[in-house]
Amino acid sequence: MKKAILFFVLILSNQLLNAQTVMNLYANEIPNSKINKDYIEESNTGTDGKLRIGKVSEPKLIAYFADKPNGTAVIICPGGGYKILAISHEGYQIAQEFNKRGITAFVLKYRLPSDDIMLDKKIGTLQDAQQAIKVVRDNASKWQLNPAKIGIMGFSAGGHLASTLSTHFLKSLIENPNNINLRPDFSVLGYPVVTMDSFTHQGSKNNLLGNHPTEADIIAFSNELQVNSNTPPAFLFHANDDKTVPSENSVNYMLALKKSNVPVEAHFYKGGGHGFGLENKTTNEEWFVSMLTWLKSINMLD
Repeated sequence: MKKAILFFVLILSNQLLNAQTVMNLYANEIPNSKINKDYIEESNTGTDGKLRIGKVSEPKLIAYFADKPNGTAVIICPGGGYKILAISHEGYQIAQEFNKRGITAFVLKYRLPSDDIMLDKKIGTLQDAQQAIKVVRDNASKWQLNPAKIGIMGFSAGGHLASTLSTHFLKSLIENPNNINLRPDFSVLGYPVVTMDSFTHQGSKNNLLGNHPTEADIIAFSNELQVNSNTPPAFLFHANDDKTVPSENSVNYMLALKKSNVPVEAHFYKGGGHGFGLENKTTNEEWFVSMLTWLKSINMLD
């Protein structure tokens, strides 16, 4: 009996491994990088059972391919204050939910801003996000994806990265000889850091821009100020009792999109705090289900 159970566990483990493909984000040299042999990746599973990764210097794209792909794809950016990546509950778990609906998902294990491994830490994460959408769009046919239905998703600081890609896609910071479109077709932002101004998350701001950023950098990376009519449609969700990242981040991004006549839907909850991932236990609404309905409404999901 024990052998049978062990055999079943091994089969299940193999199925889970086969469901995902880990690939280097860059085929060749990583841009804007410098060698630091003392900078070693760290991973830790907390008492809450959630995996967190730090000191990422070799970015990866972790693909979750749906059994019956419907053509829609999402690149997921976990949060963590630009200090670590909360990669299990804001990455892998979300990707698995997308797969259940036929949506192909890619968890972006992006470099974290650091002067130790980057020539310019302000742009390293954005380079990784641009490269991710370039890779996915460039392989759309191979992976049975619709190149016009590729979105970006981010939680907390990952939401800042997602909204940065959504507002900074015209200037390519990576090698892009075929001029692949770097604009996401939609964005999903969960309790996101959006601004670098008064309502920011100070840790994310310091880690990205340093302790004494210029006014120009504060404006450039306050993504509510960078919205225009070509910014992708967005779905946002945020708890109003969030003490880490004030919900004003989502409010102001929503208002900026509305002013530019960009489709936007935002769900604000009375409770839930910060970092609740897939499930906000203070409400019966499932933001993920509402988000799928929204995707259908903007013709990003059949």
